[in-house]
Amino acid sequence: MENCRGRRLVICISGLAATGKSTVARKLAKALNIRYISGGQALKQLAIERGYEPGGEDWWEKPEGLKFLEERSSNPEFDKLVDAKLLELASKGDVVIDSWVLPWLLKDGYKIWLKASEDERAVRLSKRSGLPIDTAKEILRKRDSESKEIYNRLYGISLENDLSPFDVVLDTTGLNEDEVYKVLLSLIKLHYGLD
Repeated sequence: MENCRGRRLVICISGLAATGKSTVARKLAKALNIRYISGGQALKQLAIERGYEPGGEDWWEKPEGLKFLEERSSNPEFDKLVDAKLLELASKGDVVIDSWVLPWLLKDGYKIWLKASEDERAVRLSKRSGLPIDTAKEILRKRDSESKEIYNRLYGISLENDLSPFDVVLDTTGLNEDEVYKVLLSLIKLHYGLD
């Protein structure tokens, strides 16, 4: 999709777990008629290659998903492989990518950081995975902590604290899927000069 500035669309959506990245990224890709690529799906592909059987969005919160995340934290090559693949796909353009870390690695593109309160994220994760709220909070804290440590070790990135790569930072606390989608679609169209 060419815009009035003659560039292909590259939209990267980032944020911690349960902020709404994947949900809004899919909707935006559909509305803009471009590809959607999930960093989480790419990581799941690596899990499959290592003999895991990931299934469903709540796989990360299940024992097998948590075991894979433990293995991942001890092997930085997992994330480097995923990130290299995502950079390659982004370079082709016309894509919406959700990724925890790609905005810091990607030179071009429109970069969006989604955030939400821990309570809101726990409620979303609880609904998605059928977990009690307290368990959801524990899982979120563990995933946040591990991911921050991994990306700091791999790339020197201060996940959540350094928001300098982002064009937009949107707090999704109290917003529904449709409200987040409409705000971001308007901003993307404005940025790229789309009708």
